[in-house]
Amino acid sequence: MNLRSLMDKIAPYFDRGGRFEALFPMFEAIDTALYTPGQVTGRASHVRDGLDLKRIMMTVWLCAYIPAFVGSYFVGLHANEAMQAIGASSIDNWRGLFLDVVIGYNPESLWDNVIHGLAYFIPLYIVVFLAGIAFEIWFAAKRGHEVNEGFFVTSILFTLTLPASTPLWMAAVGIIFGVVIGKEVFGGTGKNFLNPALTGRAFLYFAYPGAMSGDAVWVAIDGYTRATALGTAALGEGYGVEWWDAFIGNMAGSLGETSTLAILLAAVILLANRIASWRIMLGCVAGLFAGSLFFNAISSDNPMFDVPFHWHLVLGGFAFGTVFMATDPVSAAMTDVGRLLYGILIGVMCVLIRVVNPAFPEGIMLAILFGNLFAPLIDHFVVQSNIKRRMARV
Repeated sequence: MNLRSLMDKIAPYFDRGGRFEALFPMFEAIDTALYTPGQVTGRASHVRDGLDLKRIMMTVWLCAYIPAFVGSYFVGLHANEAMQAIGASSIDNWRGLFLDVVIGYNPESLWDNVIHGLAYFIPLYIVVFLAGIAFEIWFAAKRGHEVNEGFFVTSILFTLTLPASTPLWMAAVGIIFGVVIGKEVFGGTGKNFLNPALTGRAFLYFAYPGAMSGDAVWVAIDGYTRATALGTAALGEGYGVEWWDAFIGNMAGSLGETSTLAILLAAVILLANRIASWRIMLGCVAGLFAGSLFFNAISSDNPMFDVPFHWHLVLGGFAFGTVFMATDPVSAAMTDVGRLLYGILIGVMCVLIRVVNPAFPEGIMLAILFGNLFAPLIDHFVVQSNIKRRMARV
């Protein structure tokens, strides 16, 4: 008996009236993740397209692995460099039970760097996925609907916004907050006005700032500190890295946000498949450009006023937020003009927060959440403007 036959055989147990009816959302999620749904349209009034919601979400999910693997390499590289600097030859925690056997902590070894980085990414992702999907299934069972594939995207994007050293229990708390407060309390996928991954990340930042910021969290080795490029720029100490290193991701930062190059590769795939909005991306970059030029023209003792556009572009999580977070189809603006304005607002707010707020050198997370709040209002004015323009033609 093959897997398809087995799924069909046990399906009646999960249907309405079956013994495991309450677990139908979990069964349906597994079934549709493995196979194309059996229900098809039967009339000509439906638009048929090979790119359904599941394939859209799976494409974004797979594209997120590009910065995930590149980021894991640099996490491992920085950890191995730190161990070499302090003269450590092993890791004194549960990860060391595995790593001490398979790698030699050599920063010049591709294998050692990738495996060491994955030893932080994979456990975080597994915990985030299991904690979040449990609440997704619970809410789906209570409401009697299927589990949406959007959580695959939410889970990996949330994981990639975390420092590699984030405690596993803290990651679980963050994703549960993002799923429940950022999405489910508003009715689930399609009804939330905030990006759930960023909602959970913002909660962790304000609830546990010591674990989400500061020089001690970016290198996954206890007792070793390294500031982010934005952090050193805010202190007027330069950037600590060359621009090219910042572009490829060789700098301190969260798991998936450092490599602008890897994120651009993912953006090309998303744009080529017409999944992400190029208007939102263009708006974010245009807003960042305009905002940085404005502050560059102002004389100030604040060193952040002098940071040029090409550095803002590669520092922090701007690229990651622009490609993966701002383009969230649910919490972003819906109209074409609205998407462009929405992106410009995010870009300007990102620079504004980075430059003016001395306590928060990174700005893309709060800028996107701010944009989420204004997206419905932007669409409203765009629609009303279109109505007035058409009425004037009559």
